[in-house]
Amino acid sequence: MQDSVTSTAETSVVSVRSGDSPLVLAIPHAGTDLPPEISAQLNETGRGLSDTDWHIDRLYADLVPGASVVSARFHRYVIDANRDPSGASLYPGQNTTTLVPLTDFDGTPLWTTPPTEADTAQRLAQFHAPYHAALSAEIARIHALYGFVFIYDCHSIRSEIPFLFDGRLPDFNIGTNNGTTCAPALAALAERHCTAASGYTTITNGRFRGGWTTRHYGRPEAGFHAIQMELAQATYMHEAPPWDYVPDRAARLRAVLGPMLRDIAALDLTDTTLTTD
Repeated sequence: MQDSVTSTAETSVVSVRSGDSPLVLAIPHAGTDLPPEISAQLNETGRGLSDTDWHIDRLYADLVPGASVVSARFHRYVIDANRDPSGASLYPGQNTTTLVPLTDFDGTPLWTTPPTEADTAQRLAQFHAPYHAALSAEIARIHALYGFVFIYDCHSIRSEIPFLFDGRLPDFNIGTNNGTTCAPALAALAERHCTAASGYTTITNGRFRGGWTTRHYGRPEAGFHAIQMELAQATYMHEAPPWDYVPDRAARLRAVLGPMLRDIAALDLTDTTLTTD
């Protein structure tokens, strides 16, 4: 791995930290920015921003020297950067939120004035497309350096949401769209770290198999390896307002995530024995 040299860039839509590790962290749902005209259309529930991936940027900060980080600054209620821009459902037949969510994760309406098709089209151009342009550029840059790239999509969610899933969510939810978005060695490495972590539970391709980012960018046959990690928020924060970060919980979790991500970044996928079953 090359020495770490990073640069940063920020717009009103996306922030980018460019590194020289093979690892790119995507953070589509930690942003809380709401343009005033959109905030005015939301109801009280919507303005509460309850479905934010709270503190994910803080949780993953500086775990891997030289990792690139691409973070959306806008809230997912503006438009969801991890949904197919066509509007196609990631989980047909299951409750889920849409490209521009109409309800929160509990099924409660978000809008006083619901967005129109024209609103969605404008938000795709103003927010969704620039985020993915920045992410695509980082992915292409790192792929050009190494011949492969690891895209790790960072997420978290409340551990109990009856509208979306039964019971309590496992702590680590690894998504590879049923093994199609990354080399087997990458998925196996993540599973090994998570299952070995004392006091945590793990599942692969359970309720969360990877969102649009993982499915869109994951082309392992071409050297683009994508994996999603959905963390139960109880592992590092309080799952009720004001959504406080809990440093001791977070430190324990970071002690699992850090070694896992450093081992991922150290994989040499020019070795073809690691890219096939």
